[in-house]
Amino acid sequence: MNIIDGAKSAKTAQIILSALDGEIKNNALKIIAEELEKNRNLIFEANLQDLQESEKNNLPDPIIKRLKFDEGKLNAVISGIKQLVKLEEPTGKTLLATELAQGLNLYRVSCPIGVIGVIFESRPDALVQIAALCLKSGNGAILKGGSEAKRSNKVLFDIILSASKKAGIPQNWAVLAETRDDVAEMLKLSDYIDLIIPRGSNDFVKYIMENTNIPVTGHSDGICHLFVDESANIEKAINVAVDSKTQYVSVCNALETLLVHEKIADKFLPKVCEKLREKGVELRGDEETRKIISDMKVAVEKDWESEYLDYILSIKIVKNLDEAIFHINKYGSGHTDSIVSENEKNVKKFMNLVDSACVFHNCSTRFSDGFRFGFGAEVGVSTGKIHSRGPVGLDGLLIYKYKLFGSGDIVADFEENKRKFTHKKKELKNV
Repeated sequence: MNIIDGAKSAKTAQIILSALDGEIKNNALKIIAEELEKNRNLIFEANLQDLQESEKNNLPDPIIKRLKFDEGKLNAVISGIKQLVKLEEPTGKTLLATELAQGLNLYRVSCPIGVIGVIFESRPDALVQIAALCLKSGNGAILKGGSEAKRSNKVLFDIILSASKKAGIPQNWAVLAETRDDVAEMLKLSDYIDLIIPRGSNDFVKYIMENTNIPVTGHSDGICHLFVDESANIEKAINVAVDSKTQYVSVCNALETLLVHEKIADKFLPKVCEKLREKGVELRGDEETRKIISDMKVAVEKDWESEYLDYILSIKIVKNLDEAIFHINKYGSGHTDSIVSENEKNVKKFMNLVDSACVFHNCSTRFSDGFRFGFGAEVGVSTGKIHSRGPVGLDGLLIYKYKLFGSGDIVADFEENKRKFTHKKKELKNV
């Protein structure tokens, strides 16, 4: 099936999917989880072939790390699916209820967006997360993963589609796009695709935005910061910094720039740099940082703008909180930024003035994740400011419609003052 026919069939299937009972969708998710478990060896075999080919082609280490789909990744996606099942049905929820006039009642009700095209990087686990979220939220899905994960993605997709069909989900609610040409075709299909979510480099996301009339949401770079305030508990700050940088380096919520208040730098930097180097991190510092830790590379302007996705960290000493906030808002990508501080006033100012989707206090940037937020999974992280922001879970895949129930009401009666609007709030109930 070519991508145009696939998009058409997904659009037709999605209309049926959007009206399905939540129990049917949850049952499908349970079967998907079971089938993934049963077919684990088949999945690992396909992934091994992808890894071997990627290593043969000398792909960068961060890509290979994201590509690996092992026991831990499989268990994580299965846990995410089970968590999704436990979440309440997201569609058909009444968000607003108003009596416009006696016998004329308006309701705002949640509903799926439609067909969502997701173009994502080398992580096969992303395919499972995205498909599961789309199914739970009643959306059709067109999935395009990186070519380096083609075998892994194909096996996972086939398992998901077969399992969902067993549960009574309409056939072709999800479509797998497999070639680069498919991406170019997807961008033209505004009649069938309602939203595109790209996950990739800054240049790639810009290309998508500039070459389609379809609404786009997503993020490009993940340039995440940690600011260690002068009031910070040093041990707490070290643990947060090391976890933010090294727990998993090749992801968008990993720390890329560490900002340190000048009044705590002498005490904090030697200790944190030692811990980071033990983990294999290459350090780059500004002039003030190198006065304290001289044996590190010089950080240049490009470093403040870089998403390394590797064991590299840039460090800068700042004079105060205001300079830290200015630096983050200038160089950050609006993804995730954190402060370690015991000063309530400074924490409040940081949380309010840092213009990012996720702003944290005394915790690792790595918590910026749909599964860890309790969303079950995520289709990506949005750094935009329209519709959805931060980790995009079920809520980010929903829109709403207005339902108005009357009994032969006409506008003329109100225009001619025969009737008057009441605009009374009503009790929220499903309609």
